Amino acid sequence: MARTTTAGVQSNPGAVPAHFILTDVTLEDGFVRDGGEIIGTRTGRYDLEIKDGRILSVTPATAAPSALPRLSAEGRLALPTFRDMHIHLDKTFYGGPWQAPRPRKGKTIMDMIALERTLLPDLLPVSRERAEGMIDLLLKHGTTTARSHCNIDPVSGLRSLEHLNQALENYRGRFSCEIVAFPQHGLLLSEVEPLMRESMGMGVAFVGGLDPTNVDGRMEASLDAMFGIAVDHDKGVDIHLHESGPSGAAAIRYMLDTVERTPSLKGRLTLSHAFALANLSPADLDATAERMAASGVTVASTIPIGRSMMPLARLREKGVRLMSGTDSVIDMWSPFGSGDMLDKANLHAQLYSGSDEFGLSRALAIATGDVLPLNDAGERAWPKPGDAADLVLADASCSAEAVARKSERSAVFHKGRLVFGALT
Repeated sequence: MARTTTAGVQSNPGAVPAHFILTDVTLEDGFVRDGGEIIGTRTGRYDLEIKDGRILSVTPATAAPSALPRLSAEGRLALPTFRDMHIHLDKTFYGGPWQAPRPRKGKTIMDMIALERTLLPDLLPVSRERAEGMIDLLLKHGTTTARSHCNIDPVSGLRSLEHLNQALENYRGRFSCEIVAFPQHGLLLSEVEPLMRESMGMGVAFVGGLDPTNVDGRMEASLDAMFGIAVDHDKGVDIHLHESGPSGAAAIRYMLDTVERTPSLKGRLTLSHAFALANLSPADLDATAERMAASGVTVASTIPIGRSMMPLARLREKGVRLMSGTDSVIDMWSPFGSGDMLDKANLHAQLYSGSDEFGLSRALAIATGDVLPLNDAGERAWPKPGDAADLVLADASCSAEAVARKSERSAVFHKGRLVFGALT
């Protein structure tokens, strides 16, 4: 029986066969051009043969009889599934009674940490249930892969992580998630290095960190401790770096130095937020971005709007890998999250890539992990035989429209399994 969570979304909408044909799917074929300008997107109707979680074939739609079971997309557009690569599933108000964050004016990060310590005892008993509600919300919007930061702190101990693992186990096969062990109250400040090390054997993929100067007060010692855990346990690193001034820039330089002399860390460092990049001079930004690209450093940005805009377009031009996430849906930090990665693609288009057909279609990459239906030349890049059967069916004519209008999604497949919606 399907189980309805606090989000009101069915988490198991119905089984589909391991081998079937998804018929009447709209796929993008190429760009429409007027002279040298791209003004639209050509599409066609196709059938996708899916077996054991992978796409076996992509052929023009036909009504010819088939021995295989057939499910109809009814002409809906197929998009790659979305990836929410910065979210906190473990400590949310979502699914509970309305609760706005406390006033932030005049409060420091240390004040917020102190406040969280008082709130966590009430959140822990419901953290598994609420994490599952959040997963249902993500699936509804087409996200089947996430990276969730999970508190490791003196109040929660390892219980937040235990509850998150329970929730993820309940969604095994329907939702994939990497876990970051996150010392929200400061790695050194809260003396949680032993707990962090213990968490490494509990399904954690990344060692987290937080503002080594503003919170821990000792940049080099904090970063050395974070990297030490990662190297000792063969994990990646994903650090929250909110520091926007010189201390943030210094931390980025120190981390790049560390990665450059530590081969096991290359390609395994993510800078979440990294607001200091927005305040570098153009020359410093380019030099830093080149070092980041050479060492495989990723930036995970929630695409903030405010006094300074992140230089995401320049980072991409320099070869830096970009990811995005919805961060807080509703918790003590923010009430404004939707859990919808199309919101992030839409915002990326408004800030960076533009309102034309080509720019809108490119903006989708921030939501899909750089998987796009068409490459820059207008040739189909997805889906192809052999690809994982991870797709969203949207009520849109093309990806540009889906980004601009944040089109409704009617069905979501993860590894060939229908994880949201219903088809006939």
